[in-house]
Amino acid sequence: MNLLSTASIFSFFTLISRILGYLRDILIAIFLGASIFADAFFVAFRLPNTFRRLFAEGTFNAAFIPSYTSSKIDSRKKGKDFADEVLSILLLVLIFLVTLAEIFTPYLVYLIAPGFIENQIKFELAVEFTRITFPFLLFVSLSSFFAGILNSNNKFAAASAAPIFLNVVLILSILIAYYFELNIAEKLSYGVTLAGVLQLFFLIYVTSKFYKPKLKLKFKITSKIKFFFKKLLPSIFSSGVTQINILVGTIIASFQPGAVSYLYYADRVYQINLAVAGIAVGTVSLPVLAKAFKKKNYSRILDIQNKALELSLLLSIPASLGLILASKEIINGLFGYGSFTSNDVQVTSQALMFFGYGVVAFALVKVLANFFFARDNTKIPFYISAFVVFLNIIISLSFFKTIGFIIVPIATSISTWVGVIIYLYLLNKYGFLLLQNKLFTSAIKIVIASVVMSFVLTILLGQFASYLEYNYIFKSIYLIIIVGFAGVFYLISCYLLGLLKIKNYKTK
Repeated sequence: MNLLSTASIFSFFTLISRILGYLRDILIAIFLGASIFADAFFVAFRLPNTFRRLFAEGTFNAAFIPSYTSSKIDSRKKGKDFADEVLSILLLVLIFLVTLAEIFTPYLVYLIAPGFIENQIKFELAVEFTRITFPFLLFVSLSSFFAGILNSNNKFAAASAAPIFLNVVLILSILIAYYFELNIAEKLSYGVTLAGVLQLFFLIYVTSKFYKPKLKLKFKITSKIKFFFKKLLPSIFSSGVTQINILVGTIIASFQPGAVSYLYYADRVYQINLAVAGIAVGTVSLPVLAKAFKKKNYSRILDIQNKALELSLLLSIPASLGLILASKEIINGLFGYGSFTSNDVQVTSQALMFFGYGVVAFALVKVLANFFFARDNTKIPFYISAFVVFLNIIISLSFFKTIGFIIVPIATSISTWVGVIIYLYLLNKYGFLLLQNKLFTSAIKIVIASVVMSFVLTILLGQFASYLEYNYIFKSIYLIIIVGFAGVFYLISCYLLGLLKIKNYKTK
């Protein structure tokens, strides 16, 4: 298996999804801006979307794949029975949770956005939209189960392509609502749930080649099932620490008008880098890492670990520098239209810049957590993540009154870097992290290539500054050309330094 080519497939479909997501968010920015309708929708979308990211971007897989792989290695029938029982229990639990959420939606909204209570109209809108969007949680969680089946069979394309449904449906919802003069935020909320249904049926169809689901009204709670669900909650919390930090940030930011929207738009930009550098690498490496542990193939474990770290650094370091250097131009080029004012651009770009400082950490946390997950150890990542979230909350609350919502991205980046340091320390202490000299050499080369890219990017931003102003209509085209040109320089530098050889990422 080649980590680079497999991650590239995953990243390609993720990139298509994120590009469509940008188009969706540009339309939201144009028609809703940072209004109370935008804030209400983003809060309503935040909780189910956080669960989408938690389940769909590796956290469900972190618990499911090692257990499912172990059962399949014993026999195909045991693997099938295990999957059926997990699906049956998961469905019952999700129906219960969604029903509970629909009943107690006002309390749920108050927990997510307590600052909204000061504006009754905004609060009521958020409650209404949350009730519409919350069933999405049921469908996307079940989708993640089928994605886990596919990933266990080293099939990543369909699972990474499934979120495209969400963005396509939401874009159509905006256009239809605008054309027929309907409530855009309300139709977006209905679009979220509809997209969840389409995504689920798509994955059921694709997975049928490997697994045909059979729901069991009577099922055995075997030791393996108990072990899986015992691992599931810690793995959701630990592998999804970045998403949980953002959810915490939303709660804190709700006390400042427009801040929820600013965080959402900034979050949307850096998430594409996280998806490629952290989630893609983590997702494709976990199944082979889990199999290597089950077969006690320690030379392969060492090989996979080092190549996963190298690939993550190769993708995240230039992304981090790019976001820091061009945050204002990126936000301006993507969202600086219509109701999204130049002041909104300025504030959002500050949030993006501080998120940029944490991109490498966000990516590494996803990869390093796998070194425990593949060993069926979800407790240590859970404890680390709990500390990271606690640290994030303490920093955010300590400085929120002084500097406002901008402390949220600062605290998220700082706390995640602390998490990376703790991961490295504990992995080294337990002898789980054996780094090859080649990894350090490659890391130095990646930094050199990233510095070259940053130099080129800085020159281009200065040279074409007048074409990137808020009022210039074609600014997004110039932004794409500049970023693309800098990216080509990075790839050329990597090639000349010997970083892009396919064999470098081929596991033994």
